[in-house]
Amino acid sequence: MGGWALYAHKGRLKYLYNFLGLLHFDVTSHWRLPAGSHQVRMEFAYDGGGLGKGADVMLYVDGSHAASGRVGRTHSLVFSADEATEIGCDVGEPVSPDYGPTANAFNGKVKWVQIDIEEPVRDVLRIVGGEERFHLALARQ
Repeated sequence: MGGWALYAHKGRLKYLYNFLGLLHFDVTSHWRLPAGSHQVRMEFAYDGGGLGKGADVMLYVDGSHAASGRVGRTHSLVFSADEATEIGCDVGEPVSPDYGPTANAFNGKVKWVQIDIEEPVRDVLRIVGGEERFHLALARQ
């Protein structure tokens, strides 16, 4: 029922944002990934000004700009109460219609993953008060 994924599809780097299973926003690299090891990066520039806004997305391969696109709107709080971050495969309900719920494992090697949250996003997260965070924590158990 939602989420986001950064993955290789048909030889290209792809980012897909799934809004509640109703809207899909995707950004796909302009060129195919050559064979071998690569550093891939996705930058998500949130519009700000509250919850559920849109964002600009930029994809990079080995430091070179590979694509740009737009996510029209985002989830206000959480994606799912029963799924978490997955690396190398997507178990449970698939985020993207590009692959199914099984046999979707990446056949390469993921050496490391880094997720950075910039200050404007931290400000948005502060809007969610203590009581809301408590209810979110209970929903995740």
